[in-house]
Amino acid sequence: MHSRRIGTVSVGAIGLGGMPLSIEGRPDEKRAVATVHAALDAGISFIDTAMAYCLNASETGHNESLIARALASYGGDTSGVLVGTKGGAARAADGSWFYKGDPATLRAACEGSLRRLGGDSIGLYQLHTPDPEVPYAESVGALRELYEEGSIRAVGISNVSVDQLRAAHAVLGERLVSVQNNFSPAVRDSGPQPRLCTELGIAFLAYSPLGGISRAGALGSSHTAFARVAAEHGTSPQQVALAWELSRSPRVIPIPGSTRPETARDSAAAADLELTKEELAELDAA
Repeated sequence: MHSRRIGTVSVGAIGLGGMPLSIEGRPDEKRAVATVHAALDAGISFIDTAMAYCLNASETGHNESLIARALASYGGDTSGVLVGTKGGAARAADGSWFYKGDPATLRAACEGSLRRLGGDSIGLYQLHTPDPEVPYAESVGALRELYEEGSIRAVGISNVSVDQLRAAHAVLGERLVSVQNNFSPAVRDSGPQPRLCTELGIAFLAYSPLGGISRAGALGSSHTAFARVAAEHGTSPQQVALAWELSRSPRVIPIPGSTRPETARDSAAAADLELTKEELAELDAA
């Protein structure tokens, strides 16, 4: 698979989002582990998780523990796999989501994630979302402290505006290696964040990158741009969407979620799909 960079680490151009393996509608563990293994077999070497990827507070860290077990049981070499996790969001006993980004909470969350993932430090630790009750500089400053102490090797942020990205970069400098925001054929309003990431040399991790395909009517329809281009290449609209996202910038790394081995393999193949300038222009206008 073609590679891109998250900080100093080279990873496959397509990542794997772990969220669907641990929330509502999740598969059983056997299929979940098989999905992770299929992604690794296909060349995916960045896996995104979070302590909040679970059903409720009683199983906080479910996805982190699942990813750790899947990596431990994989028969191949996993030394080049980068796992990124997140703190600052959690699920309550009733399954509702809440956000808490004060330094003490982030430190405790990081320590819990490190125990579940194993190892001496976390490869990429991300602030899940800004907490409106906490000054943003305090939240990212806590991640800077964790970096300087050696608990994490790189810092990322998620669900941010341009102003928040600039504020985080002012605090973190080269420690900041990624921004994770929603981007897909249907959700194209990340605005200038991807361009700013390119300017700053920061990876833009596109989450839910396939969400717009079914909502835009591309699946099963020969009258939409993504389906038409897919038919031209003999591939899936999902692959076309991911290839289109990769074309936006050499810093973009889509992280589609999968719950089946076959969908993980299909997504990974998008890294090698080459679209023409004409096709890209059509998709841009779709």
